[in-house]
Amino acid sequence: MSKKNAARPDGLAYSTNKDFFNDYPEEEALETLPKAQQRLRIKLDTKQRAGKVVTLVEGFSGTNDDLEALGKQLKTKCGAGGSAKDGLILIQGDYKEKVILWLRDWGYVLAK
Repeated sequence: MSKKNAARPDGLAYSTNKDFFNDYPEEEALETLPKAQQRLRIKLDTKQRAGKVVTLVEGFSGTNDDLEALGKQLKTKCGAGGSAKDGLILIQGDYKEKVILWLRDWGYVLAK
């Protein structure tokens, strides 16, 4: 959802009060942790996907732009589709071993 159309925490959508202003502070932007401090978990998943296997990379903490960039790199390396959102990278297909090797080569630490 764009910032322009972001929902307010109190649920207010419109005000006719001329003196009204948005008094809610903006959310702080997350900083991306260095690769050595990331604790990524890689697993295969078939839940709610009609039996299709996907490779999940969980545990990324950082900005959405960095998450999408890492997801794009992995999808390109695998030659597969997928998505990256909410701290999760989803790659269509069974690429667990390849993803583990690439992430270790790039300097990421994998959780056990």
